[in-house]
Amino acid sequence: MGGLFKLSAGIDRFLEACAKIGMWCGLALVIVVCYDVLSRYFGVPKPFGLNSTKVQESEYWLHTFLFALLIGYTYTKQGHVRIDLIRDKLPLRAKFAIEMFGCLFFLISYSLVAGYYCYNYALASFYEGEASKSVIGLTHIWILKSALPILFVLLGLAGISQLIKSTAGFLGKLPDDKIAETVGGDL
Repeated sequence: MGGLFKLSAGIDRFLEACAKIGMWCGLALVIVVCYDVLSRYFGVPKPFGLNSTKVQESEYWLHTFLFALLIGYTYTKQGHVRIDLIRDKLPLRAKFAIEMFGCLFFLISYSLVAGYYCYNYALASFYEGEASKSVIGLTHIWILKSALPILFVLLGLAGISQLIKSTAGFLGKLPDDKIAETVGGDL
């Protein structure tokens, strides 16, 4: 299990690094939204050939990358929605089994399928030279659409990391400090 724990820890570090980049997208999003409000309501000029459409489209670009880059990290830190009406009453080993089943048969498999289709979606956008529907909007929409396969790759990696930790927990080899991080809830 030692090698798998190292793999899981490496994945978690990578997801954390991606989340830090996503954090900067969040900061940029706040700045762009404030700038958008100031320019629209107080007449602050728009330099560098920017217009309201480009500024507003950049807001959803930043929001998309914020979400895409943080999703994997959030999953590994149990920041996702859980409906634990029954699961919370189960023994710890059953919680690990449910987590293993969910990661293997739902999260990882869905990430593979969705990532494949989203990759083709972004690739088609690149080949077509897709631009904004607005004549004065942003170009290179493939950059925005590439956030989707990135999202599913990061989510799949998070699933692999959680699967490793859940399997270790099921076998009784997971360190105590990793239990809450793996199955969530108050233990």
